[in-house]
Amino acid sequence: MTDSQIPDSASVSAAPVSAALADVLFAGHLDTTHERWRRLFSSAPFRFEEGLTHRERIDLSYDRLRLVNETVEAPQVLASDPVELTAIHEWAGVVDPGMATIVSIHYNLFFGSLVDHEAAGRDLGEYVRVDRIGTFLCTEVAHGNDAVHMETTATFDRAARGFVLNTPTAGAAKFMPNTGPAGGAKGAVVAARLIVDGTDHGVFLFLTPLSDSDGSPLPGVEVRPLPQTASSPVDHCATTFHGVRLPFSALLQGDHGRLTPDGEFTSALGSPRRRFLQSIGRVTMGKLCMTAHSLGVMRHALDVAMRYAHTRVTSGMTNGQRVPLIAHRGHHTPLLDAVATTYAATLLQRSVVRQWDRATGEDREAYERLTAISKAWITWRARAVMTECRERCGAQGLIQANGIALQLASIEGTITAEGDNAVILQKAGGEMLLGGVDLKPESEIAPADRELTDPQFLQDLLADIERISHARAKARLRQRAASPLARWNATVTPAVALADAHVHRLAAESLLTAAGQVPSGLPADLLRGLHALFTLRRVAAHSGDLLARRRLTAEQVEHLPDAVDAVLGFLEPHALTLTRAFGVSETLLETHPMLSA
Repeated sequence: MTDSQIPDSASVSAAPVSAALADVLFAGHLDTTHERWRRLFSSAPFRFEEGLTHRERIDLSYDRLRLVNETVEAPQVLASDPVELTAIHEWAGVVDPGMATIVSIHYNLFFGSLVDHEAAGRDLGEYVRVDRIGTFLCTEVAHGNDAVHMETTATFDRAARGFVLNTPTAGAAKFMPNTGPAGGAKGAVVAARLIVDGTDHGVFLFLTPLSDSDGSPLPGVEVRPLPQTASSPVDHCATTFHGVRLPFSALLQGDHGRLTPDGEFTSALGSPRRRFLQSIGRVTMGKLCMTAHSLGVMRHALDVAMRYAHTRVTSGMTNGQRVPLIAHRGHHTPLLDAVATTYAATLLQRSVVRQWDRATGEDREAYERLTAISKAWITWRARAVMTECRERCGAQGLIQANGIALQLASIEGTITAEGDNAVILQKAGGEMLLGGVDLKPESEIAPADRELTDPQFLQDLLADIERISHARAKARLRQRAASPLARWNATVTPAVALADAHVHRLAAESLLTAAGQVPSGLPADLLRGLHALFTLRRVAAHSGDLLARRRLTAEQVEHLPDAVDAVLGFLEPHALTLTRAFGVSETLLETHPMLSA
């Protein structure tokens, strides 16, 4: 559906409201930072192409990477700007998930790693021009989430004053990097154990050319294509090294570790594990990129589904009556729930990016954890929202050209990339139990004296859920157990619930804060309505715990479904206004067959 298909009066009255909502959703940058990417990715070279083979789609993604590079003024500057870097991810995945993946690898993981380490006078011109494309080789077949134990070695050769890169076992093959022949010449930053005179100093990164201009592996580099994945079309491979010689300048150095040409090693960090985390620190920024990708495709799918719901007609409740799908409560309820989640997720992401951008050394660990749990929560929510959108569009949602199905598949990659979500939440939950969270104090106002329409009451209830999970996990942790593993197994479920409760509260808080940043009237009322819907769903899911601990009354529990229904009734007439605020390009929307008729 295009602008011309919406009644003029509705468009005129809704436009200022959508603009106000868009301003807060994009932190005032929709017409600046985001506009050039939105415009670029809605142009003709990025239109969906029907009938391509898997290899043809991969080749097209690399061609498009070069088009993107023409817009990027300086890759090193882009890699250093979290706001700009995440912005490109919000629009790239919508048109070509494979391209979005290699954009993320080239600019964030590859160039970002170079930016984060000392330059040592390297000539990166071929990478800046994308005559050679950068990639990132860290995880191995036998070492994914435990990559700190990787086996690939880079042994210092004193005589040659360089390094010899080796893959010692089959399990040490670098697993799933985009090192295939598609796209031409490639190079990588390769994570390997630095070995000097038999001493293992931990994992560092090494700048390593991989292939020549026709994509053929260089001597000593072996590349084996992997079976096709169900996620973004990318040339995933297993890559191994056999006596590959690197110059001394290949080592990416910094305070976490330095090596002189004479083989003297120094480090400001005594722990090899901390050196590893410092070396691959760009993975944290990668989490923000994966989150941004998920938000972009989620908002696009929801806009498409909402427009379709307003134009597709179906039977009403009387003989011969025809009504749009959106008129049915059974259809608009899941879509409005998805809108509330998408607003909360987007606003949480904006907050996390701002905090990460300002983080200092002392705060780094806490912000890394916040970034990690936000990535897990948002990418999981994106999959749920997009699945709902696909189903609400019926068979039309299965057609790749309609902008949902292919992008939904790409979310599986974001859930696993830069740290598996389940492992992220388990690690975060354990850290939070050991003091990595500041719990909100319990409200002193009796629940009986409060109303479910009070947004602060709802926020306090989310804080109650967080404290309940924390107390439950602590109690499990103190129990006697046969072994440390048995104790952790008893604790992990409520620990994960703690991390989940924490990020839920922060997402709701971001949504409520936004309500105070828009003009009073309908924009603020809509944001408060979305906050109410988002929090009431969460409270209802935990009403048993809240009732048992007297944080809710029995009467309030009984009233929860009615409160949700009232919010849905308020929001439904403004559904299109809410999704128009996502700023999706009308030019791009017109290319979707389901909306063009």
